[in-house]
Amino acid sequence: MNHTSNGPLQGLRVIELASYVAGPLGGLTLAQLGADVLRVDPLGGSPDRHRWPLAPSGASLYWTGLNRGKRSIALDLRAAQGRRLLAELVAGAGTVLTNAGSRPGQRYEDLRATRDDLIYVQVAGARGGRGSVDYTADAAAGFPLATGTPETSEPTGHVLPAWDVACGLYAAVGLLAAQHDRTTTGRGAHLVIGLDDVALATAGNLGYLAEAELTGVGRPRVGNAVYGTYGHAFATRDGHLMIVALTARHWNDLLTTTGLTAAAHAVEAALGTDFTREEERYRHQRLLDALLQPWFAARSTAEAEAALRPTSVLWSRFRTFREIVTDGRDELLAGPLFDVLDQPGVGPHLAPGSPITGGGRTLGGPHPAPCLGQHTREVLTSLGRTPADIDQLIDSGTVA
Repeated sequence: MNHTSNGPLQGLRVIELASYVAGPLGGLTLAQLGADVLRVDPLGGSPDRHRWPLAPSGASLYWTGLNRGKRSIALDLRAAQGRRLLAELVAGAGTVLTNAGSRPGQRYEDLRATRDDLIYVQVAGARGGRGSVDYTADAAAGFPLATGTPETSEPTGHVLPAWDVACGLYAAVGLLAAQHDRTTTGRGAHLVIGLDDVALATAGNLGYLAEAELTGVGRPRVGNAVYGTYGHAFATRDGHLMIVALTARHWNDLLTTTGLTAAAHAVEAALGTDFTREEERYRHQRLLDALLQPWFAARSTAEAEAALRPTSVLWSRFRTFREIVTDGRDELLAGPLFDVLDQPGVGPHLAPGSPITGGGRTLGGPHPAPCLGQHTREVLTSLGRTPADIDQLIDSGTVA
């Protein structure tokens, strides 16, 4: 059985036919909330089976991270018998999450023949069927040309695959919406979530596209500043702190902490402005950066943190991934999100459960990712296959 079957989505079964980030993340999100997510992989595994980052053993930390808590069956989906087994699985579950919607036997039209109320959620690329990945969706949506310092002329990408992540979460939400509709109306659904559409919708929702359309001016590059308000990455004696003052209270607390209230008021008077208004802090941000920088430069990161901690100012120290799992290890384990997971082929390491918490605990803790085809016998038995039948399927190369 699914390791997370005691969550709020207990009883929901999803057939996942997906690789790379968006589809598997959608399935992971559902599995962490209690759904029984069954990965159907091709023989030998999906094309992202060995994608970086890798554990010292060579196992993909990317693949195991995105597939925790799921079950796995490996089928030869190029063979008619393998596709028939897939159709049986879909008929039983009634819900599919995929980014393989153009492959024979895996298309909506093929699988809807198994049941009229099929829910089929398809992660796609660009409109018109053209392929797209996070990096190309990002470029098409304008973000790399608004990222970086004002002196930068080259496009600046981002290490976070934001559109893959958002697309995966949209897929999970869309699937649950379709599930709710089927429960109340009996209807199935064929939903398509395009990666490029997710990126463009986000640019629209945040007002970036409307700003360019209505003002004729695109969002400028502002480096680590915060567009339209006040934020700056300050250098301390031994590191960097990100400081953000969104409200007048934040700003006044920052001035009080740094002892610069009188100096800031003198600058306001000279300029005829009011720094309690965030647009004015943004407009004069470079002047304010220069005013505040000496206070941070004269202190260690720890000293600055101690002074800021009792205030309302929004701040955080810049950390590497390595620092998070070493210096911050005890903090991570003290909260509800992380636990030590012993993943076969990888070994013990910190792993998150669902970031959705209730009653002070996560709604779905971390559970190991399956080995490829680990649940093949279990799943085929649930379809009524005898041990002899399963042996024959293995011998014929239909399943692994």
